[in-house]
Amino acid sequence: MLTYLLPGIYLYLRINRLFIMPGNKIIFTVIFAVLFLVFPLSGFFMTSGANLFQKILGHISGYLLPFFLYVFLAVVVYDLFLLVNYFPQWVSLELRRTFDYKFYTLIGMAVISALVVIGGIINLNNSQVTHYKISVPRKNSNLENLRVAFVADFHIHSGVPVSFIEKYVGKVNDLNPDLMLYGGDIVDDRNIHPELERIIGLFNHIKPRFGVYGVLGNHEFYRGHSDGAFFRQAGIVLLKDSVAQIGDSFIIAGRYDEHFGKRKTIEQILGDSIPDLPILLLDHRPTQLEEVSKTAVNAQFSGHTHNGQLFPFNFIIKSIYELAWGYKQKGNTHFFVTSGLRLWGPPVKTAGKSEIMLIDFKFE
Repeated sequence: MLTYLLPGIYLYLRINRLFIMPGNKIIFTVIFAVLFLVFPLSGFFMTSGANLFQKILGHISGYLLPFFLYVFLAVVVYDLFLLVNYFPQWVSLELRRTFDYKFYTLIGMAVISALVVIGGIINLNNSQVTHYKISVPRKNSNLENLRVAFVADFHIHSGVPVSFIEKYVGKVNDLNPDLMLYGGDIVDDRNIHPELERIIGLFNHIKPRFGVYGVLGNHEFYRGHSDGAFFRQAGIVLLKDSVAQIGDSFIIAGRYDEHFGKRKTIEQILGDSIPDLPILLLDHRPTQLEEVSKTAVNAQFSGHTHNGQLFPFNFIIKSIYELAWGYKQKGNTHFFVTSGLRLWGPPVKTAGKSEIMLIDFKFE
């Protein structure tokens, strides 16, 4: 609430001072207060007993949050301009006091912010494929090539359109992967999606020759899905600090999320008698890269970061994680971090993309 309230106070005070004429200040205060309070009150709008009007307000709140963020950034940039403009006076004080200047400057900020939000909505709902080609040691594998599709942070809840899931399944099947991997935070709602059976059926349409595997994310723990029931019904084999050997081809290891405090170390999961085969590791969060790079793991797949989801938070996320998004080789281990297929919170994505990772491994 503080991260929402404090910038909001700044935003109100600066817009009121810079752009609102004396006779319009009360009207502006009322309109600003109503719009600003929609988001913190949205939890009341989205209850199971909410009427249609309340549900509409609840959905609108998800767009208002990023809209206020970008208006806030616009006002900050404008304040920096005023600082730079203080002595040269490229834009005179007399001009800045006129109604037309105030009106069109404020409208311009609002329009630009709205366009950024609209772009983020479009970006969210149009998934893209990021393709990598990697060579790893073959060891004793009987395979020469392996195509892996990887997805994390689906965050399926009642607001996710089934049509999006249909497109996702079709896109994955068009990629024709040998193996499908899920990196956690796939289901994210305490309430049952009204079309859950249909969604489960769609997931079961993905049938690569080496199967479908996944791990739990922190949101499965938060929302009561750590029992893995959804995954079992959707045809996804959960790996909980465990490994699965796929014939004489390769090994998949999966870790509990760090939210689970008693998770095993990677050495404990692999054990001392692991076969000499390529090893793929699923870990929801891209942490402990240094530790993993010193093991026999050839590739690790992670999500969780969303690449910040909203600009400019991607720069903060980049400062927190060694690899916040994309690909990096560290030692003999290849690390992949996806920006997520969808997101958590506001249905707007202005940093990163809605992503399916496709990795073609060559074992040599």
